[in-house]
Amino acid sequence: MLRDVHYKFEENPSTLEKLLVDSEKPLYIGCERYTRLSSVLRLHNMKAGLGLSDAGFTEFLELVKDTLPSDNVLPSNTYEAKKILSSMSLSYEKIHVNDCILYRNERESLQSCPVCNASRYKKKEGVSAKVLWYFPIIPRFKRFFLNAGDAEKLTWHHNGRIKDDKLRHPADTPQWRFIDGKFPEFGKEERSLRLALSTDGINPFRSLSSTYSTWSVILVTYNLPPSLCMKRKYMMLSLLSSGPKQLGNDIDVYFAPLIDDLKMLWDSGVEVYDAHRNETFNLKAMLFCTIQDYSTYGNLSGYTTKGKHPFPICEDGTRGKWLPSSGKDIFDVHRRFLPYDHPYRKLKKAFDGKQELRGRPRVLSGTEVFEKVKDIEITFGKNRGTKLPKQGYKKCCELRRLPYWRFLFVRHSLDMMHIEKNVCNSLVGTLLNIYLRKDERRC
Repeated sequence: MLRDVHYKFEENPSTLEKLLVDSEKPLYIGCERYTRLSSVLRLHNMKAGLGLSDAGFTEFLELVKDTLPSDNVLPSNTYEAKKILSSMSLSYEKIHVNDCILYRNERESLQSCPVCNASRYKKKEGVSAKVLWYFPIIPRFKRFFLNAGDAEKLTWHHNGRIKDDKLRHPADTPQWRFIDGKFPEFGKEERSLRLALSTDGINPFRSLSSTYSTWSVILVTYNLPPSLCMKRKYMMLSLLSSGPKQLGNDIDVYFAPLIDDLKMLWDSGVEVYDAHRNETFNLKAMLFCTIQDYSTYGNLSGYTTKGKHPFPICEDGTRGKWLPSSGKDIFDVHRRFLPYDHPYRKLKKAFDGKQELRGRPRVLSGTEVFEKVKDIEITFGKNRGTKLPKQGYKKCCELRRLPYWRFLFVRHSLDMMHIEKNVCNSLVGTLLNIYLRKDERRC
């Protein structure tokens, strides 16, 4: 950790001196096992692991301090403990934002939005109308490799995985092997990271009567074994938008700083120290896929997931049928995916009164889709005044700035939580003849 934050100490040597003093000062006279710094680190890790509140941790510190000899140097509250560790913490960026632009780089000094002319601030000067928290991913990846145990686990997909052609992990998929073959320089380094991006809106106030929506973006590292890659310790919060409304189609504006770092990690990489092998190497990373519900799928892919053509894979090849009584579109084209000699294709009465002789809809490749959307121009912002198309692609999404994105087989994965709920609602409601409210009639 000291190696990782050495650049801070170059600007402020007194901080390094204080940290070194704490790392050598015994917890109390005669204590040989713990120093002031090591004891605070151990206790703070326990606080984070058990989810203790600041108030609870303060009471715990007071109790421990009272039980130790009177000459102990343990901090007596959470504030003092965090102050000791603050020089070793990872940084974050608070970026002023609205739905049109981010106030960063060349726009950092602007006082109002050049697109919609909205003020950057609330009524009180200096208080931003909306803030995006960005937690830079590169320093966090460096911290992963500074821990020898974590650095070893990040090569599990290459050294520890059972290779018997059975699908147990994303490393067993054709897409993983295709990336290694398509980009050999990236694939030959077993420490190159494959990441998944998951995003959704949450209500932080736990109130169904409130529509406040805070959006978080979390990165998952697929180099790890299945038992670890979805653990909280290895799930990295990278973006946090404070609401109050959903990001919707303007989600690309908020993704810009993350995409910039991902693009740099792909193009040039960064020098990282591997504590397991005691060497420095060039770390590269790529976004393997995204994970989201179906409505967010439309925002990330740039395709309209409503109406008669809501499927980005099939596009115009699948057309819905409107049912006036239920007030929704249905899609009864499932027989098109059966083998040509399947008996269900010829049945009429059991289905819609017609035989199904059509084949599967044609699926466009990533390169073909990119050619369709690369020239789409859109102005972001809720008050832009332009109407988006009701069907098809409405934008060239921010993720397509990544050079490899068009070559991936599966770019977006759907989380099953909402799908399972909606399917069960529909099936159980049909079997038991239960009337569903309008907001529940979706499947």
